[in-house]
Amino acid sequence: MTPAPTTEQAYLDLDGVHTYHEVTGTGEPLVLLHGGMCTIDTFADLTAQLAPAWRVHRPERRGHGRTPDAPGPITYEVMAADTVAYVEALGIGPAHIVGWSDGAVIGLLVALTRPDLVRTLVFIGNPLTADGLPPEMQPVPDRVPIESLPPHLRDMYAAVSPDGPDHFDAVFEKLSPAWTRFPLVDMSELEHLRAPTLIVAGDRDMLTIAHADTIRTTIPDARLAVIPGDHSLPVEKPAVLATLIHDFLAGDQASVG
Repeated sequence: MTPAPTTEQAYLDLDGVHTYHEVTGTGEPLVLLHGGMCTIDTFADLTAQLAPAWRVHRPERRGHGRTPDAPGPITYEVMAADTVAYVEALGIGPAHIVGWSDGAVIGLLVALTRPDLVRTLVFIGNPLTADGLPPEMQPVPDRVPIESLPPHLRDMYAAVSPDGPDHFDAVFEKLSPAWTRFPLVDMSELEHLRAPTLIVAGDRDMLTIAHADTIRTTIPDARLAVIPGDHSLPVEKPAVLATLIHDFLAGDQASVG
């Protein structure tokens, strides 16, 4: 029996952010970017599926999981800059970037602003424009109420955050305004994306299939995969998602070879 890949755990100091990360497996670097208010524990099963083939990096962003909050706002642009700092500090670019929810938007921004650091992009389950949300999530509120968050997010945070469980609300207040400032990324910018890109959406996700396909057709030579499921694909369908990622990255390797 092949032994399970070992996991390394460490902190990096990146521009004032004491960033926690875990690295599992060997091979080309693949960076998993988690969802908003989540921890990297949501990627446990997906990592187990990917690590035999890739060296899987899982950083936790400022104010998330084991990474303490830092002074200043938490915007997509700030988190993208933190991700750039992470990839540069480890010298792993160009890396395969797989982002889910907030992580998808962050990965897209990194690919647009620093294409030299991104070999491929997998964008999972997030709308970029307000009309990309399903009808039941419209109209977009001015602010997302904290009561609408799944309770397990608070529990996950409380279990590991160095800032203590009560700081969850403070992180939410800093991050949540980004969720309603549409467009999250200007759709016209997608035409300039050069990294091979796979769009993944659940058929009951936070974005409509039509919007996912619009993203696909706007990005040059992008591909789209629709999985039966909701917004929790990495948690609920890790084997299916991993198969799609493996196949997509194998195609990229073939084109390079």
